[in-house]
Amino acid sequence: METKADLVALAKELNPVVGYWDPLQLADKEFWGQSNEATIGFLRESEIKHGRIAMFGFCGFIIHENDIRTQGDAIAQSVERGLAAPAVWDALPEIAKWQIILFVGVMEAIRENKAVLAGDGEKHYMKGGKPGYFPTFDMIPHPTPFSLYDPFSVTKNFSEEKKARLRLVEINNGRLAMIGLFGFLSEATVPGSVPLLKGLIPTYAGEVMAPFAKNIFTV
Repeated sequence: METKADLVALAKELNPVVGYWDPLQLADKEFWGQSNEATIGFLRESEIKHGRIAMFGFCGFIIHENDIRTQGDAIAQSVERGLAAPAVWDALPEIAKWQIILFVGVMEAIRENKAVLAGDGEKHYMKGGKPGYFPTFDMIPHPTPFSLYDPFSVTKNFSEEKKARLRLVEINNGRLAMIGLFGFLSEATVPGSVPLLKGLIPTYAGEVMAPFAKNIFTV
């Protein structure tokens, strides 16, 4: 299991200029009565997971701002054109929103399941497992031929040194994506709040933190 010293060393590898930065001293805490090592495992997993989602979100925001739609998808094609990216979500049917959330929930349940992890010879990230590891589908009643993390086994023959470097790249890209996505949302909801994006992001008058609200949006 990782310790605070491991986080300090990792921070220097990720960004030697900024180094270790933890203003809230979260890495010194013991969440939910767990050990400090378990807490650090939770924090590491959370950052990687949020970074991955933010990378998807950053790309998705750009795609929707440019009115790109999935060809052949009736729901996607039914969404009005010319909407601000957050307004595209508002325009989706409720059933489509719940399908997305259900899929994410199923993936999360698989990731957290100790039996599924054990089937891969792994542990939970708060019990000494690898932060960011997503299990194969071998233990699922209806397994698929591909894993979610590396479906085409691209990393199978990578050296450990290359894998370690790519893990650092992923974390840095995830951090940048989180900042970038919030920059998009800030400029959309508070025009002028991000000077570099002024005039480039359509205004959105809905509530980005209320995904099921009946928002009234503008473009």
